[in-house]
Amino acid sequence: MKKIKQILDEVLQEIQPDENYEKEIFDNLNTIIKKINGNQKYINAILGGSGAKGTWLKTFDADIFVLFDYNKFKDKSDKLSDILEKVLKKKFNNVIRLHGSRDYFQINQGNFTFEIVPILKIQKAEQAKNITDVSPLHSKWVAKHKKLINEIRLTKQFCQAQNVYGAESYIRGFSGYVCEILTVYYGSFLNLIKSATKWNNKVVIDVEKYFRGKDVFKLVNTSKLASPLIVIDPVQKDRNAAAALNDEKFEAFKKVAREFLKNPLKEFFIKKDLKSIFLEKKSRNNKLIIVKVKPLSGKIDVIGGKLLKIYEFFKKEFQSHNFEILLTDWEWDKKNEAMFYFLFDKKSLPKNIEVEGPPLKIKEHFENFKKIHKKTLFKQGRIFALEKRKYLVPEELLKNIIKNQFVKERSKSIEMIIS
Repeated sequence: MKKIKQILDEVLQEIQPDENYEKEIFDNLNTIIKKINGNQKYINAILGGSGAKGTWLKTFDADIFVLFDYNKFKDKSDKLSDILEKVLKKKFNNVIRLHGSRDYFQINQGNFTFEIVPILKIQKAEQAKNITDVSPLHSKWVAKHKKLINEIRLTKQFCQAQNVYGAESYIRGFSGYVCEILTVYYGSFLNLIKSATKWNNKVVIDVEKYFRGKDVFKLVNTSKLASPLIVIDPVQKDRNAAAALNDEKFEAFKKVAREFLKNPLKEFFIKKDLKSIFLEKKSRNNKLIIVKVKPLSGKIDVIGGKLLKIYEFFKKEFQSHNFEILLTDWEWDKKNEAMFYFLFDKKSLPKNIEVEGPPLKIKEHFENFKKIHKKTLFKQGRIFALEKRKYLVPEELLKNIIKNQFVKERSKSIEMIIS
């Protein structure tokens, strides 16, 4: 078996961006930035995101931050998108406006699509009028740790491959910024993975030691500390950078960390096609139901939230009708249909279901139950009714719940595929 270091070196070679690809992106970025900054006195476009931090992977989305002079625009935070839109439309064709906490824009240049985000130019986090205003401060902090750039890349790739990456409300995993902070805190990807296997609930990561020797739970608003992992933002000490992380992604990360250390393989860094995973798990005795959901239009986070609610609704309905889900997951690439996967036992449920009634000693309730139900039986001092089960196979139930108003209001169309 290859040593872990050799595996990580091979992974790094594969996930770093190709020099020609990188040059092409930055040439296009520089063209856009120069064009935006032409004849502008109070705004200044700069490189943002993973590009500014140097932590990008083989393929990456490059952001452009447009900084607005703080003194001039601090009281016009809600107008920045409108102002920037006018500037962009004078200089570019096909400017697309997208909704966010502050609206931002997309521009096509060459073979790439770039996102352009209006923000206030601030010196410290307390000046921010919007969460996006703090982003350049994040970039500056990460850039101070250039020696760990490759370690950060390994962490990001690992999380992406294991489907625990992204802080969006419909994912609730590890954001890129949290991956960066954790890697810096532990000093390497491998140290992070080893430490993660020992994490308990409510672990506090305070890389800048703001709360050294103090109880963070008494000094920070408890509503910000609800996540299983507390990561104190190094540029904003009253913020938990991992506030979006949920228990499911937290536990999944710990589990896969243990698996990697037990059997280190490059495959842990390769994102698998979810459909292939389910087809591999499927046997002669299983039934795989794939639900293809065409999402509504709108803000990505809102659309994703609606898709998640449909997925959770389906799970709840299956479980309430006694269908045991052997394995389930879902995916959405933010562009096409969302795919829900449910693996069931192929065997149909029994035709009849036992409905539990009251104890025999509660005579009034016992008599009423007996009047309502035709077929009854007695077990362990309690009455039960035998009722005909409405759905014997999960696809029959699914056909019905697809028509539910709750589902219809949150999707354009739904298609069911049985394998």
